[in-house]
Amino acid sequence: MRREYLKSAKQKNPEDIRQMSQVVSELIQKVRDEGDAAVLELTERFDKVKRSTLAITEEEFAAAKKAIPQTLREDMDFGINQIRNFAKAQLESLSEFESEFSPGIHMGHRVIPISSSGSYIPGGIYPILSAAQMLVIPAKIAGVPRVIGCSPPRNDGNIHPAVLYAAKESGVDECYCIGGVQAIAAMAYGTETIKPVDKIVGPGNAWVTEAKRQVNGVVGLDLPAGPSEILVIADDTGLADIIAADLLGQLEHDPDARAVLVTTSRELAQETIKEVEKQLLVLDTAKTAKVSWLGQGEIIVVEDLNEAVDFANEWAPEHLEIHTKYPHTLLHKLVNYGSCFLGVETAEVFADKVSGTNHTLPTAGAARYTGGVWVGTFLKWITHQWVTPEAMKLLAGITYRQSTEEGMTAHGESAAIRLRKDSLYPPEK
Repeated sequence: MRREYLKSAKQKNPEDIRQMSQVVSELIQKVRDEGDAAVLELTERFDKVKRSTLAITEEEFAAAKKAIPQTLREDMDFGINQIRNFAKAQLESLSEFESEFSPGIHMGHRVIPISSSGSYIPGGIYPILSAAQMLVIPAKIAGVPRVIGCSPPRNDGNIHPAVLYAAKESGVDECYCIGGVQAIAAMAYGTETIKPVDKIVGPGNAWVTEAKRQVNGVVGLDLPAGPSEILVIADDTGLADIIAADLLGQLEHDPDARAVLVTTSRELAQETIKEVEKQLLVLDTAKTAKVSWLGQGEIIVVEDLNEAVDFANEWAPEHLEIHTKYPHTLLHKLVNYGSCFLGVETAEVFADKVSGTNHTLPTAGAARYTGGVWVGTFLKWITHQWVTPEAMKLLAGITYRQSTEEGMTAHGESAAIRLRKDSLYPPEK
């Protein structure tokens, strides 16, 4: 195994992570204790915006629709339809069942929506115009009756109008102008204005991700969706300018975003480094992208594509692009990724915006055990069973004997009491 790092990422300071965790804990407790007042205070402190209310009104939704150009609305509508159609197809692939597995023993499961979900719609450095669709539409297709959205304000104190348009067209039931830790805490614990939800979904920066981690269990979570990641696998057919552009497309998200090229070609690796530096000189978002490139960018040369695949499966990236001569031949070998993009034509940014698969994906290695947000994120598989009198006698005997061996007397009695009765049904009056 040979991995040559032409550029390595910097290691994070564990003390910084510990301090952030402590601050997040204190902010969550403040929202729990003080409710709306804390949310408004923290919004003013962190977003430099003073608001008197949290909820977005119907008038604000209508004004937002008027404020965005027709062409942008049409582009967003295309993405909304793609996401909605893909979510519908996913739902149609799921099914309930009930079967008889042994004589008289019937078991099955139902697939039902959760009662409420909260969508964290990131703002941060940029308004993500496709985020609301990705988080609200699958929930509504799943049948969730109450879907709320939270998004941080811009400098003018309002959510970007295109974000509001997307949320409304996607079917959001309630929308609130709050972001950061305070939004996660409000959705988890509730305030005077916001009823708590059953599950929180959506990506965010390191602070939002830590807040989600700390409320896990109080509410359900989708997945760890922190700063953006991309891993590109390339052979000597890779194009350095396109790979560099794709790396920078994720690096501009956040100063902590990660971008990695793993290639069998040392020449391509060197050219890609030069291309990244060249494109940074003219990139409008270079202030952010350069920080993340210097801190989290990696360029690695490996012996062959099998080694590249091994690296990808170990790293478990959020986004995985394959820039090889025969990209589809690698797909069956790759098992740990949030979403995969096969071939030079298939830019990851298509999925970020409009192509239809969800862009809320696992980061920080979570792709080892979960996929991204989908319609199933908002569904519960709940089981049921029923048995005939004859099957009850079989199961009760086995259960009694096993419980006795375990010393769990009450379990045994729960089974045995049924065997001692002449009938389990009271006589009709």
